[in-house]
Amino acid sequence: MNLFYRQYGTGEPLVILHGLFGQCDNWASIAKALGENYTVYCTDLPNHGQSPHTEEFNYPAMVEDVRMTVENLGLTRFHLLGHSMGGKVAMFFAQAYPEMLISLMVIDIGTKYYRPHHQEIIAGLQAVNLALLTSRNEAEKVMLPFIEDAGTRQFLLKNLVRKEENGFEWRFNLPLIAEKIEEVGEALPEGKVLTKTLFYRGGNSRYIKDEDIAAIQLQFPNAIFETMEGAGHWLHAEKPSEFVGVVSVFLGKVTF
Repeated sequence: MNLFYRQYGTGEPLVILHGLFGQCDNWASIAKALGENYTVYCTDLPNHGQSPHTEEFNYPAMVEDVRMTVENLGLTRFHLLGHSMGGKVAMFFAQAYPEMLISLMVIDIGTKYYRPHHQEIIAGLQAVNLALLTSRNEAEKVMLPFIEDAGTRQFLLKNLVRKEENGFEWRFNLPLIAEKIEEVGEALPEGKVLTKTLFYRGGNSRYIKDEDIAAIQLQFPNAIFETMEGAGHWLHAEKPSEFVGVVSVFLGKVTF
């Protein structure tokens, strides 16, 4: 499958993978900033954004879709950055195709298994009756009892689009994601990745705890770790200038 992508800038190739319920447009400002020195490809992962919907939803399948896309772009070696679920895809990719990577950047996700914890979000999304919906404001009111955080609601509502034949639809494949949500938390299989890797976490996030670092280092012996103090899981959105700075310094130390 060829994934939808947007391209920014010039220079060494850098591919960005978003997280669950995200899309490439969420990364536009980051991509434009990094595009001053790199050719940045922001992708929509399968069943998200403007990429095709499928009948399967797991990391090996997403890895193959990323591989096919980058190969069709003519990329033989590139930098790979992934946030949250996209970070897991990136780690799986690094295990499968290490020869294709110049460097790897994993944003606020570890190698371990994560219990499903998106049930309230999925319930809020499923509560929206698309057939009767007349506006985004109406959708947000329906989601409010399930999803208290306004920022999370707005993040999700960016995926609510009008259909050509009237009405609304979600860009992500909600039925499949809800059915396969257990797959999102899958642990990375055993096996070392020697690619130079940056693990970058939010100081207020619980996705990578201090006690997780030793296990990550066993699989990624060439990893370095950075923490954005005062930030949560969406550190790239909370402090974008600091995020671009840390990523740029890391990339500057990696040779093509």
